[in-house]
Amino acid sequence: MANIIEFNGPVLVSADEERHGMWSVDGVLTFERPTATPDRVLDGWVLPGFVDAHCHIGLGAGGAVDDQVTLAQAQADLNAGTLLIRDCGSPSDTRWVQQRTDLPRLIRAGRHIARSRRYLRGLGHEIEPEQLVETVRKEARDGDGWVKLVGDWIDRGVGDLAESFPAKILKDAISAAHDEGARVTAHCFAEDTIDHMLDANIDCIEHATGLLPRHIPRLVDQAVPIVPTLVNIATFPDIAAQAASKFPVYAEHMMRLWERRRERVQEAFEAGVSIYAGTDAGSVIKHGRIADEMRELHDAGLPPVAVLEAAAWGARKWLGVEGISEGASADVVLCSADPRRHPETVSDLLHIVLRGGIAR
Repeated sequence: MANIIEFNGPVLVSADEERHGMWSVDGVLTFERPTATPDRVLDGWVLPGFVDAHCHIGLGAGGAVDDQVTLAQAQADLNAGTLLIRDCGSPSDTRWVQQRTDLPRLIRAGRHIARSRRYLRGLGHEIEPEQLVETVRKEARDGDGWVKLVGDWIDRGVGDLAESFPAKILKDAISAAHDEGARVTAHCFAEDTIDHMLDANIDCIEHATGLLPRHIPRLVDQAVPIVPTLVNIATFPDIAAQAASKFPVYAEHMMRLWERRRERVQEAFEAGVSIYAGTDAGSVIKHGRIADEMRELHDAGLPPVAVLEAAAWGARKWLGVEGISEGASADVVLCSADPRRHPETVSDLLHIVLRGGIAR
């Protein structure tokens, strides 16, 4: 006997398409009424499951975590309505998470690739520039179509943010990833890092705190999205305070980046740059905070519909994963009111359905 759920409420197929009458039959969505009686009827406004486009499953403050911690991380994201995760670097082998039908769908990026002694210990491959191309090639083959670079970090010798790899080698490495069929994204705090990443044909920019007006037309022309991770950028004042005595230039720089965080996101949005929601959950940020990131994007000037594009419809399309359509996997969340007009409802979901199973 089929497992049937009836969704008794408006179905938001997209920002401007609302339908009525949808069912999940054995984990698959359909707009055709089944002949059998539904096992459950769920009320509420239906949206595709949320996407956390910058998340670290299997990562803790010191590096890899065990399977039990990894499981708890994934469950925390699930309980917040995050049903699709783009991993942005993890030292753990999380392929087993992909085999679990009760956990969010996971698109892995392999392990961070950073410059030697220029990143948080235990998190990534720490290499020298001459190793970059081959390391990127390996991670492109091991991941699920994404590679994660650490584009800049503090250089204690100069006392400020500095790029991790020379521009020429960076371009060769990204080209190698493209040859392997993978896209490349990069952690970018500083201003000049974004220039060099765009010169190298990067596919996505993480954080983008150094975004300046000169970058915006290039992001649009090259169709390069940003994932601002604003809940993580909120930690910059604490980072600056801890660094101020030894690295005052770096501390001041971090504060300037923090002060412009909302302004730069609004400028990018108004110019037509694609923006996606990501929490950077992992080493510092707790998992399950997608609603907080959505609220931050709204506070930065994105209207509610644009925020939902960033965390649901648009993000799924960007990652090549179906949202709400005939025959798609039943991965949806239900809100108590229209989230396009009442964005606060995403923080208190009525129901969460993953692969046709009612998680809540």
